[in-house]
Amino acid sequence: MNPTELRAGLSLAGVFGLRMLGLFFILPVLAVHAPQIEGGANLTLVGLALGAYGLAQGILQIPFGAASDRWGRKPVLYAGLAIFAAGSFLGCIADDIWTMIAARTLQGAGAISSVAMALAADLTREQNRAKVMAMIGSTIGLMFALSLVGAPLLYRAIGMAGLFALTGLLCLAAMAVVKYQVPEPPPQPRAAQESGGATRATLLDAEQARLNAGIFILHVVLYAMFVVVPPLLVRRGLALPDHWKLYLPVILGSFVLMIPAILYADRRNQSKPVLIGAVALLLVAEAALAAFGGGLELLALLMLGFFVAFNVLEALLPSLVSRAAPVEGRGVAIGVYNTTQTLGVFFGGLLGGWVAAHHGTTGVFALCAVLVAVWLVVAIGMRAPKAVNEAPSPTF
Repeated sequence: MNPTELRAGLSLAGVFGLRMLGLFFILPVLAVHAPQIEGGANLTLVGLALGAYGLAQGILQIPFGAASDRWGRKPVLYAGLAIFAAGSFLGCIADDIWTMIAARTLQGAGAISSVAMALAADLTREQNRAKVMAMIGSTIGLMFALSLVGAPLLYRAIGMAGLFALTGLLCLAAMAVVKYQVPEPPPQPRAAQESGGATRATLLDAEQARLNAGIFILHVVLYAMFVVVPPLLVRRGLALPDHWKLYLPVILGSFVLMIPAILYADRRNQSKPVLIGAVALLLVAEAALAAFGGGLELLALLMLGFFVAFNVLEALLPSLVSRAAPVEGRGVAIGVYNTTQTLGVFFGGLLGGWVAAHHGTTGVFALCAVLVAVWLVVAIGMRAPKAVNEAPSPTF
């Protein structure tokens, strides 16, 4: 990568990291805190408070992406981050469950993921785009791992109001990173400001639909799994406060192991075989989990295989979406992609809970294996991306 691309990747990873760290700090402790506020004993409302963020994200990803195509990436990034910060500061004074739901909804209304990913695509050449997406995805994963360790300690020290305030401050810091560190993007094509043709073409494109189906299934599987994985760990002798001892090395190890696959996909223009290989690894992991009968060591190994595949796919899919989309419709394309991702989160939790209640842990893993098998069939039929010619380094 040239210096501009490296700076863009690092700074946008920082924006994602600061925002997601604040979000992840809330998730591990909200359910524990809820009974202390008015109406918090109602588990349905507690679940709504947890899911309201994702619902708002799903609704607004496409409008935010389209707005960034029309008015520019950075102005829309500032607006989204400001809305997220406002929701965080509202959470500081939430002393009842309905205010908490409103705060979480307002946080989700700052739906900047599609905008930031479109900006990353604007600032990088195609042959380096998967690397930048991998940097962003790895940062998000690291923030998730850090939150598993740090959130209970911070909650004990500063309480839920303090965590929400910290989330808001981290979001303001992300705005400063956008202002002073993220390179200025090239001007948007005039067609993006005057025509909806690119939007219609993006929504009807078959290859985009394949990629969107993939990210949907990936997140259905992820969230369905985590309905049953924590209780499974407890049954295998790992107490809930010690779960990070498995998650942290697995996540860090998966980052290391994903790097060769991403480099191979980039340098050899082999995105399709790497994607198919990762989906196949995901299928093997889910099928093995469905037949699982071993101890923690085997479970950790299978989770490592899952997260290697997951991280490779998280890096490749947005890169492929940005390459397949027309430049003037890139924000919309990534907005649709992020919307299907968020819907996968919602349906993953819903399906995982229902299947676990009726068919147990094995049933959840079996469902995940079936869904991944369907994805594998769909992925085999995708068109291989065209080779990317080395272009002169862009200047912005």
